Amino acid sequence: MTQIKEVIRYLESIAPKSYAESYDNPGLIVGNEAEEITGVLVSLDCTEAVVEEAVAAGCNLVVSHHPIVFRGLKSLTGADYVERTVISALKNGVALYATHTNLDSVANGVSAKLAEMIGLAHGKILQPKSGLLSKLTYFVPTEYAERVREAVFKAGAGQIGEYAGCSFNLDGTGTFTPSEGAEPFSGKKGVPEAAAETRTEVMFPAHLRSRVLAALFEAHPYEETAYYLYDLANVNQFVGLGMIGTLPRAVPGEEFLALLKERLGLQVIRHTAVLSEKPVKRVAVCGGSGSFLLKSAISAGADAYVTADFKYHEFFDAEDKILIADVGHYESERFTIDLLATVISEKFSTFATRLTGVNTNPVHYYH
Repeated sequence: MTQIKEVIRYLESIAPKSYAESYDNPGLIVGNEAEEITGVLVSLDCTEAVVEEAVAAGCNLVVSHHPIVFRGLKSLTGADYVERTVISALKNGVALYATHTNLDSVANGVSAKLAEMIGLAHGKILQPKSGLLSKLTYFVPTEYAERVREAVFKAGAGQIGEYAGCSFNLDGTGTFTPSEGAEPFSGKKGVPEAAAETRTEVMFPAHLRSRVLAALFEAHPYEETAYYLYDLANVNQFVGLGMIGTLPRAVPGEEFLALLKERLGLQVIRHTAVLSEKPVKRVAVCGGSGSFLLKSAISAGADAYVTADFKYHEFFDAEDKILIADVGHYESERFTIDLLATVISEKFSTFATRLTGVNTNPVHYYH
């Protein structure tokens, strides 16, 4: 059987919680991670109806994109839908887990799925994040250099985009004098020693620090491992918000809007004026509320920007440089449940993974 914590660990290996925005609340919100899973229900939002659906389907874990608890709860009296949903989950033994802005921030996450549905190719992160990388420099006897490198690679170091096993190595001489209390790997106590050593440097995602260091210490032959650890200011091109890609061919603005309506199953699109002299080829997208990325979309040379939740005055910021297409929050993220269900079902086969049948969109349109 599979425990809830196994699914959590897998999901967070794909979308680490450290990638989430500071205001967010991803993770296990309700439930015991040691419980065995009877089934998983995937949804965009977690509501009372979704919990009821999970119970009826025999699922004791709901994985949603939006966290049901976003701010601290001071009481559980059933005063609003958030409290009622949490109470229902607790009463029925249903665990609630959310992967939110951390899933937004990975290269194969929410915005990538939106780009896929639109038909964009050559997708890249629109606004990459910095401060998420670390560098490890260590010194090892040259004859052990390959063994230790393989250990830190296995722990997650040395991966740069599509390239694995990335490191820099420089051979030299290390000197040391073991004390009387030492148990030296080579040399004698109290006698200065010189040894052929290799200096190795690797980069890795900062959230893997403890794992990479543990691998280093386990594989390294010395009693005391000499190493340096740095936090890097580098931008991580593979972590960040939004995506930008290209259509197979440039299309007029009206044709692009019609394409969006068809491929995303939209009832309505709020948009800026169509620029007749500017066909759409390069397209930026952001699932959910993405008005904050407008300047990034313009700077990246996008002809159109697809997202949601633009305010009235923010449409003016397009300034005839870009076509803004506000497709709706739910509509821009609704395919996230397909993404999550695929990720979970491809990894785990001991339980059923179901897509919610509840339309959780709180916005309705009058025709």
